[in-house]
Amino acid sequence: MQDVSTIIGGVSDTLSMGVGNFTLSAILRAVIIFLVCIIAVKVLMRVFNKLILKMNVDKSLHAFIRTTVKILLYFVAVIIVADSLGIPITSLIAVLSVAGLALSLAIQGVLSNIAGGIMVLSSKPFGVGDYIEAGGVGGTVKEIGLAYTKLATADNKLIYIPNSDISASQIVNYSANDARRIEIKIGASYDDSIEDVKKALNEVIANNDVLQEPAKPFVNVSAYQDSYIEYVVRVWVENAKYWDVHFKMLEDIKASFDKNKITMTYNHLNVHMMKD
Repeated sequence: MQDVSTIIGGVSDTLSMGVGNFTLSAILRAVIIFLVCIIAVKVLMRVFNKLILKMNVDKSLHAFIRTTVKILLYFVAVIIVADSLGIPITSLIAVLSVAGLALSLAIQGVLSNIAGGIMVLSSKPFGVGDYIEAGGVGGTVKEIGLAYTKLATADNKLIYIPNSDISASQIVNYSANDARRIEIKIGASYDDSIEDVKKALNEVIANNDVLQEPAKPFVNVSAYQDSYIEYVVRVWVENAKYWDVHFKMLEDIKASFDKNKITMTYNHLNVHMMKD
C-alpha cells in the first residue's frame, strides 16, 4: 500500500509540475480540448461543404468561402483552448484585432480586389466567353478570378483587370442577349429621290441575314445635313453574326447605290467665280 501511495503521489507531483502558470495537467487538458476542436472543425467543414454545393453560389467562390469558414472555426478553437489555459480572452482578442487591422492595412489593395471579385461573382454581370467593356478595356472574358479578371482583346492580347476597377466602373456586356441591333447612318444627295434611296437600302436589307423580331427592319430619313440627306438603317441580327452582317451591309450599300444610280455624297465646297 505504501508503494501504491508513493506512485500516486509521484504522478500527482508530476501533473502539478509546469512551466510558469501552466501546469502539466492544464496543458494535457488543453491538448485534449484542442484535439476535440480539430475533430469538430473537420465534421463541421464536411457538413458545410455539402451545404455550399446545394446553394446557388458561383463555383469560383466555393474555395474562398470554405477557406474563410475554416479560418473562423480555427479562430474559435484557439479561443477555446486559450480559455482552458487561463489566458484572458479579452486580451487575446484585442491583440488579434490589432494584428488583423495591421494586416488589413498592409494588404488593402488585395482585399479591395477580392471584395470586387466577390461582387462580380455574386452579381454575375458577365460570364466566361462574353465580350464586355469594363475598366476602360474591351475584350472576351477568359477567366474570372477573385483578384483579377482576364480579358482577351480582338488582337489576342491578354489583359488582367483588377476586380476593384471592374466593380467600380460601368460594365457593358455585348453578349448578354441573343440579338443585337445594327444602326448605320448614310448620306445621299439632295438630287436623289427619297423613295429611290429607301428602295436601294431595303434591297441591301433583303440580301442580308436579319431578324424580324424584336422589331422589323427600319429605313428612314434621320437628318438634313449641309450637303446631303442623312438616312438611318436599323436591323436586328443574331448576336454571333453582328459584325459579319454589319460589315457586309456597309459593302452592299455602296454596290446598291451604284446600281440604282444614287449619289453617295461627301463634304465638299462649291466655288463660284464672279466676273466684274
